[in-house]
Amino acid sequence: MVAALGRPFCLGMLYDCRRDQLVPGLTLWDHEDLKNNIREKPQNYSDFEIIASESIEDKSQALKVEASLKASFLSGLVEVGGSAKYLNDKKASKDQARVTLQYKATTKFQELSMYHLGRGNVKHPYVFDKGIATHVVTAITYGAQAFFVFDRSVSEKEDHQDIQGNLKVMIKKIPGLAIEGEGSLNMEDKDIANVKEFSCRFHGDFSLQKPPSSFQDAVEVYQNLPTLMGVHGENTVPMRVWLLPLTVLDSTAAHLIRQISIRLVQGVQRVLEDFSELEMRYSDALRTATAHQFPQVGKKLKSFKQMCLLFKLEFQQNLAKKLQSIRGGGEEEAALAEILMKKQSSPFNSENLNVWMDCKEREISILKSFTNMMKNTKIIPSQNGLHEETLSAEHAVCFIFTSLGSAEPYLSALSNYLKVSIKPDDPQDPHAHDVEKEQWYLSKQVFDTLREKAKLFSDFAEANKENKKIKFLTVGLTNDTHKGSSIYLYKDGSSLSENFEPPSKPETVTVSDINHNSVTLKITPPGCGAENITSYSVEYSVSGKDGWQQKTASDAEVTVSGLSPNTKRRGRDWMPEVKLWQRKREEKSDHRSCWSVWITKVHSDRWNDQLHCWCRVEGQFQVHTV
Repeated sequence: MVAALGRPFCLGMLYDCRRDQLVPGLTLWDHEDLKNNIREKPQNYSDFEIIASESIEDKSQALKVEASLKASFLSGLVEVGGSAKYLNDKKASKDQARVTLQYKATTKFQELSMYHLGRGNVKHPYVFDKGIATHVVTAITYGAQAFFVFDRSVSEKEDHQDIQGNLKVMIKKIPGLAIEGEGSLNMEDKDIANVKEFSCRFHGDFSLQKPPSSFQDAVEVYQNLPTLMGVHGENTVPMRVWLLPLTVLDSTAAHLIRQISIRLVQGVQRVLEDFSELEMRYSDALRTATAHQFPQVGKKLKSFKQMCLLFKLEFQQNLAKKLQSIRGGGEEEAALAEILMKKQSSPFNSENLNVWMDCKEREISILKSFTNMMKNTKIIPSQNGLHEETLSAEHAVCFIFTSLGSAEPYLSALSNYLKVSIKPDDPQDPHAHDVEKEQWYLSKQVFDTLREKAKLFSDFAEANKENKKIKFLTVGLTNDTHKGSSIYLYKDGSSLSENFEPPSKPETVTVSDINHNSVTLKITPPGCGAENITSYSVEYSVSGKDGWQQKTASDAEVTVSGLSPNTKRRGRDWMPEVKLWQRKREEKSDHRSCWSVWITKVHSDRWNDQLHCWCRVEGQFQVHTV
């Protein structure tokens, strides 16, 4: 007995179990003989089931597909139709909750009478000599099935299990729901709002004018399913099929030599389920904004995707050939085991494939994290785009991810494996490639440097966000000299440096001297980019007076004078108060760029005034090659 799976079975039809395919055009009996000797009895039954799993095993159980037929389906030998197309319906994303409602019904059972099955009653015995079939269809159960596949997107902030559970609860209600006047659902408002987020796909043995796409559509279709089968079941299709070996009628007929063991079928199933899981992962990765913003990442993912699909196709083609050969007695079952062993010892073994995807997902996460911290920065997807941006600005400072496009030996190994025909007995080391070690960001030194440069770049961009003459950009360009990252500096479209170091903020700003009408501030140079600083400026204002005044010095000491003297109060020290905090920068010169700004607040009992100073670090874009 086998599942029909949407295939056009009819009584008396020939079937080849070696290929799990119908043999059209040839029969053992005349059409009239078949028609006049069929027994029929009613078999009315209907039920529904909720399926929350996406595994091949659970889908096969829902359609009552036994192991041997499952192997044929997995290899591509069997093309399914109608409700059985549910077997091919896979989740497109891991960020997707899915629950399926299955409706199943039977109406009648038909079988051939014993008249046909007598040894002398075969009208066309020459069919046995052709060896193209192994069985004949002797009985069929008719009915219909439908699968309503409900999906709901899950955001990063939502819990996948909670959404899945909620989806299951709502789908369970469908058989008992009613459509009220004006086509509205008999549900609470909160439930109606909830189900509006569900999408629906339909796989069934029913002819619908329009397939359901929403929860409400699904409820309406579900209620009409019994009617759609016809008053007398005239619109039903084969569900289960009984097969009789031809050797019962003629011992010389072709026959099935051996079946495939369940153990090997499960091995094949695991391989293809691993590929399905992998397909979801690389599809999710390709849909990320990061994969579009940095085409080097997207290119590697697309290449990986194509190679996986090609290997999977070749695996299925080899599997199909071996299944037919083993079932027909041409090879032993060990030939199928050898295919599985060869796959596991190849670069396409599941462990390596998943580790590579782990690495790409981590790389995408790293890029997303660093680009999110770079405010006032435009992400450029190509070198041509970078040229356009740098030509349209007086100065451009560009953070470069330099290793995104670097070669990965593992991808080359996958490509070479597909190109070269490797014999099954050739030794293959599944651990020949340490996929993780090939990733640029796993070097502590490279990653620490990346983080330091990204912080400098981000602070520099934030301090200059009001300066319209400077553009801040980030892009992925391959540069083997600076592994991981670098900062490029452009002037009028021309490259001035491929290793520019923006100044960080000064280490400290302290008061080095105070008298009755002046204060001297001592600035400790920044730890990074100090060689690019040409001067320090302090802007200050005096309490009670409007406007700001500026004092500039080329060295690290700036004296602010002209403060109003005051009599020192008895019993109180004149220790100054110094505070540092960020403030929005203002551009002061066409040729200078304010790179960092802090406020220094200085107060002393020797003055009437409380002094508020902005310490401004300024400098021209000067490049010092290291």
